[in-house]
Amino acid sequence: MNKSLLLALPLLAAAPLVAQGGAPQLPGQVDASRVAAGTYAVDNHHAQIQWTVNHFGFNDYFGIFGQPTGSLTIDPAKPNDAKVSITIPVSDLATSRADLTKHMMSPDFLDAAKFPTATFESTKVVATGNTAKVTGNLTLLGVTKPVVLDATFTGAGTNPMSRKATIGFHGATTIKRSDFGMAKYVPLVGDDVKIAISIAFEK
Repeated sequence: MNKSLLLALPLLAAAPLVAQGGAPQLPGQVDASRVAAGTYAVDNHHAQIQWTVNHFGFNDYFGIFGQPTGSLTIDPAKPNDAKVSITIPVSDLATSRADLTKHMMSPDFLDAAKFPTATFESTKVVATGNTAKVTGNLTLLGVTKPVVLDATFTGAGTNPMSRKATIGFHGATTIKRSDFGMAKYVPLVGDDVKIAISIAFEK
């Protein structure tokens, strides 16, 4: 095959992502008309759940759970009927240091050997435009408590790699870890845990 043609192939593949004016066109757009009713599965290659906790009043530190699984059932004509179910692999934790990760997964905190997953099951959705309050039950360390997520619709469209219809959201909430029996070192290590969710679902 001609060498110049080989070099051009990546540009040809990207052509659908470029508008006529030459500006890049993102596959995902904040446009509810792009959302098809149905059940979607978590794109666990790209979904991430981050937690933030204060350390001794000096600074915050962070951790990320990757590879969550679950589903979203949604009808854009009836957004308040949406249902979401997420399983979080607590044992798939990443932090900035191996020793910190090991400590966070110990019985002092997440006790991941005994409780390798956490779950969230929605019970109520109140949507307003591109945002929603999603109430649900969070089960962590074997304890189930209600939480409310502030969710924002961040884009819908066809993923150019998987060719699947995809919907994206950001979510945020704050929980008290002591409510779930994780009271070790409170208040030196903060009781309030901020949770930030970046998640996409594929049809």
